[in-house]
Amino acid sequence: MGIAADIVILVVAGLFGGLLSQLFRQPLILGYIFAGVLVGPYMGGFIVSDIHDIELLAEIGVALLLFALGLEFSLKDLRPVRSIALMGTPVQIVLCMALGYGVGVAFGWPPLTALWFGAFVSLSSTMVVLKTLESQGWIGTLSSRVMIGMLIVQDLAVVPMLIIMPKLGLPDAGMAELGWACVKAAAFLAGMVVLGTRIMPRLLRLIAGWNSREMFMLACCGIGLGVGYGTYLLGLSFAFGAFVAGMVLSESDYGHQALSDIIPLRDLFGLLFFASMGMLVDPGFVLDNLGIVAGLALAVFAGKGLIFGFISKFFGYGNVVPLALGLGMFQAGELSFLLARVGVESGMLPRDQYSIFLAVGILGMVATPPLSSLTAPLYALRKRFMPPQQLHVVNMPASEVKGHVVIAGGGRVGMYVAGILAQLEKPFVLIEFNSRRFERCRDAGYPAIYGDASQPTVQDAAGMHHACLLLMTVPSITDAAAAVALAHRNNPTLPVVARVVDHEQMDALAEMGVHQTIQPEFEAGLELTRQALLHLGLPVGEIQRFSDNVRSERYAAVFEKHPEYRTLMQLGGAAGGLELSWIPLAEESPLHGRNLGALMLRNHVGITVVGVMRQGALHANPGAEFALHGGDVVGVLGNAEAAAAFGKLAQITERQELPDWLAEEAGGVIGENI
Repeated sequence: MGIAADIVILVVAGLFGGLLSQLFRQPLILGYIFAGVLVGPYMGGFIVSDIHDIELLAEIGVALLLFALGLEFSLKDLRPVRSIALMGTPVQIVLCMALGYGVGVAFGWPPLTALWFGAFVSLSSTMVVLKTLESQGWIGTLSSRVMIGMLIVQDLAVVPMLIIMPKLGLPDAGMAELGWACVKAAAFLAGMVVLGTRIMPRLLRLIAGWNSREMFMLACCGIGLGVGYGTYLLGLSFAFGAFVAGMVLSESDYGHQALSDIIPLRDLFGLLFFASMGMLVDPGFVLDNLGIVAGLALAVFAGKGLIFGFISKFFGYGNVVPLALGLGMFQAGELSFLLARVGVESGMLPRDQYSIFLAVGILGMVATPPLSSLTAPLYALRKRFMPPQQLHVVNMPASEVKGHVVIAGGGRVGMYVAGILAQLEKPFVLIEFNSRRFERCRDAGYPAIYGDASQPTVQDAAGMHHACLLLMTVPSITDAAAAVALAHRNNPTLPVVARVVDHEQMDALAEMGVHQTIQPEFEAGLELTRQALLHLGLPVGEIQRFSDNVRSERYAAVFEKHPEYRTLMQLGGAAGGLELSWIPLAEESPLHGRNLGALMLRNHVGITVVGVMRQGALHANPGAEFALHGGDVVGVLGNAEAAAAFGKLAQITERQELPDWLAEEAGGVIGENI
């Protein structure tokens, strides 16, 4: 079967490696590399027959990988941490390259090989870092936002590296050669701006109008790979063109759909790429040089961690952020493997060193989750033995606050609550660890403390001992749990209301005694369901009972401990079930001339008349002697069913259409009005 058999072998081996990775909670790419090692030429077993053909297919995987990276790129993700991401990341890359170069030279490598090693270790793994943050509950924290911002810029930095690094080892390569490559890249970017703003959107709009998903996916692949091949013909990187094509498409209306369609192909060809890298690894050589691998890894991991800590500190991030970055981003990244592969293909990186590079990279990925988990205990140890940092507070009252609300988190939710409390003139204190949000608190005039809500000094400054309530608005369960535990040590009877993301977080906080939790996504979903049921014509009362039952199940622990909370929600539901409706009376209505007391609309229909508009004049809260006239517009208060019933009654003009109670009650009087 030739290449088809090779692909089958790699896919099956990749499945086996992926299962092992999932079993040991490791990134999938490690399983793919391991699969490549198993079927590679150095194991002597069930091997792929033609590695070169697989390497050619892997080029498509590289292009699709960077094409999808371009589609995912968004400047919005960099805004909260733009200073350290846009300025600190390039400095970090240069320092890490210098570190890798120095370590490589110290181990006796030639300068060019050492430089490639520096480029290899200068990047970090987006996949590993995100998986680690997610598993440890750090997503949404300031540390995670800084990491993600720097990872985005690192991913962008690999594009010029792919252009420049292969030129460095050429005997005739000099500044002129590098300059010419940069000129061609700039010309290509200018052409892509025109192509991406004028032609591509029209083409995709035309294809999307055909409602053919196959054609749309084919168009996206054709654009990404075709533009990549165009840059290859210009003497630039195939992957660079694919990345630029993705970045241009990301700004169109079809970027999200293009990304969702390209991901399956990217993952399949990505498997071939990472497996082909594994096939180049010689396990025997790595074992023979295990001491070198361990020494390189130790030197690089320690040095890189210190560089990240220094960079974050230099840009004003203190407390746990430097430690989190140092213990979370010391590994090499998946794009580092791509860069090393380019080095091998260009003949500038010997395969022996390439095997060592990969061994160091894999070791870093495996070590990231356990080392990153040490962040919290090491930070706690640091706070115990080091003097606390001076707190930055704004708009705090001169005297000690008591009986106030402490709001942990000055994001959108926290600021919204603070605004309402400020209007009601209720005392509160905000705690915020993000400098930009802290500035917004200051500009709004709210009393705020800059710091981590889980620190004793911060809680002391916020007066947690004398607070009447703690509102946890931060989405991170790690931050919330630490802050709640300390708050209960300071004030054992302090009530806590916390924002949670899912039921697991609710259970985790319930074990700590926090039973008042709010799930924004659940509340939004329930309200969407209510609106859908209203449009489907279900009675309002039935919808309200359904909502109450669902909410009672979700917040059963809250209702059990605080019965008044159930009453409050029932009152809110009852208010929501009433609506004011303005209903016109027919000119020849049988209600003409009848007063409200005699009609007893509240008993018979279930509505209360709260106003009548007659000839442009409003009669508010009419009494029992007020008589209705044909042509009046009557304001009634009641639920939707009652309002609809009165609306039908208001349009009756013939006696046989009268309801029994009205016909009997009105008798001949109404007959005279017909």
